[in-house]
Amino acid sequence: MTETKPEWSPEEIESIKEQILTALETVIDPELGIDIVNLGLIYEVEFDKTGDTVIKMTLTTMGCPLADVLTEQIHEAVKEIPEVSNVEVKLVWYPAWTTDKMSRYARIALGIR
Repeated sequence: MTETKPEWSPEEIESIKEQILTALETVIDPELGIDIVNLGLIYEVEFDKTGDTVIKMTLTTMGCPLADVLTEQIHEAVKEIPEVSNVEVKLVWYPAWTTDKMSRYARIALGIR
C-alpha cells in the first residue's frame, strides 16, 4: 500500500514556507548573536508537494568555519515542522552577502547604519 502525499494549495505552501522561515529564526549565528534570517543569510526556501525542502543560504564569508554548525542547526530547527519530509541546505555564493541584506533589527543590534 502506497502512502499518498497531501496536495497543498499555493497558499498552504506559502504558509509552510513562512513556518520554515520562522523556525530558521531560532538558528543563531554564534559569532554575531543574531539569527540567520535577520542576518540575510537565507536567500530562498523551496518547498514542494512531497515535503522536500531546499534552503539556499550563504555565509558572511567564504570559508566560514561555522558552515557545518549552522547546517546542523537548520536541520534541527526545520525537522519540527510536520509537513517537511526532507531538508537540503545549499550554500550559494552569488549574490555575495553584504550588510545590505540584514534586516533593520540586525543592523540596530549590531550598531550598523
